[in-house]
Amino acid sequence: MSGTSLDGIDVALLHTDGEDVVKRGPSATYAYRPEQQALLQDALEEAKALTDRTARPGILGDAERALTGWHADAVQKFVKDNGLSDSEIDVIGFHGQTVIHRPEMQLTVQLGDGPALARRLGRPVMWDMRAADVAAGGQGAPLVPVYHRALAASLPERPVAFLNIGGVANVSWIGRNGELIAFDTGPGNALLNDWCLKRIGRPFDEDGRLAATGKIDESALAQLLGNPYFEDRPPKSLDRNSFASLPLGHLSDADGAATLLAFTKFSVMQADDWFPEAPRRWIVCGGGRLNRTLMESFPGRPTVFQTAEEAGFNGDSMEAEAWAYLAVRCLKGLPITFPGTTGCPEPLSGGLAATP
Repeated sequence: MSGTSLDGIDVALLHTDGEDVVKRGPSATYAYRPEQQALLQDALEEAKALTDRTARPGILGDAERALTGWHADAVQKFVKDNGLSDSEIDVIGFHGQTVIHRPEMQLTVQLGDGPALARRLGRPVMWDMRAADVAAGGQGAPLVPVYHRALAASLPERPVAFLNIGGVANVSWIGRNGELIAFDTGPGNALLNDWCLKRIGRPFDEDGRLAATGKIDESALAQLLGNPYFEDRPPKSLDRNSFASLPLGHLSDADGAATLLAFTKFSVMQADDWFPEAPRRWIVCGGGRLNRTLMESFPGRPTVFQTAEEAGFNGDSMEAEAWAYLAVRCLKGLPITFPGTTGCPEPLSGGLAATP
């Protein structure tokens, strides 16, 4: 169960041993109402002042209690809608909502109360899966590469890259022998979404239509791509607001959108520099795959760059599936982060187990 975005809650059923067995079941997304999104936006703003990952002052405590309840409601609706019984659910993987991610300060905070969710649903919950990695000096993100590797077992090509374009974009590179390299490539949808909300009062640029009518500001793009982050050797990760101070205020609505879309595209293309061998196929998941203008801007469409659906997967449910897979790995003490994915000193398991 994933709640990493401000769009809604993704729920998916996965039958897995946390290793080679991966059988995907039904999935669903439960969209947030505007007032729920507003509460989470307020929490994101207040979280900027956090230095203690366990603190929940003011609106953060309210948001955590509310968010936990929303997730419980989502699971109960999912179970009912799919005719499932509680006995079919062994464990729930609970991501929660990331409100601040500063691994250089050994600080990562995901709102969500695992024990309260376990009590509400009467099922075991595995939660807070990033903390152990960050405490050990890792980036705490991305966590999904080990699940991407399990999915890649069904593909004929190697190397292959799974590109997740969420608020931030991250990539998992899987080598010929299962080697893993992963890192955040740069901005995903968050900057463009924020721009559209501020400029045109819409939460995102549907199909990239606004960006398609604009002209890229090459000077501003060069400044954005000149950020020192892109010269840092992976593993590395970003906070959603890492590029919030942007030199775009002088641009029109369309030109700003075009420039931000290009920023996402070119930061993805630069990521190729860090791979030992170029991917033979890129599989794009996350909300960004639905931005037609962005997808068509990638070279080699649709043979090299494919959506998750074109590759036989479900791009809407993949992250929720990953959290189920990670929950099982954590229960079994199997590693979920690796030196090549987060920079942790050795393969690490993680997560906290909550029982009803």
